[in-house]
Amino acid sequence: VKELMVFLNVAVFEIILAYLEKRDWKEAFFSVLPQRKGALPLGETNDSSKHTLSTKEHEDNDSDNN
Repeated sequence: VKELMVFLNVAVFEIILAYLEKRDWKEAFFSVLPQRKGALPLGETNDSSKHTLSTKEHEDNDSDNN
């Protein structure tokens, strides 16, 4: 738990420093957040998440027909 708290404190500090440089919270946050996590701003999606949603919707429709 202590390691997680240290990590979060460092991440918050890095985001604040990035904001001071960029003067844009969105840019600051996404420049610090690891890209591998696949985070996107609210209202934006990437192609893989659209595919996942459409696959899930298709599966739900199939189960409704049975």
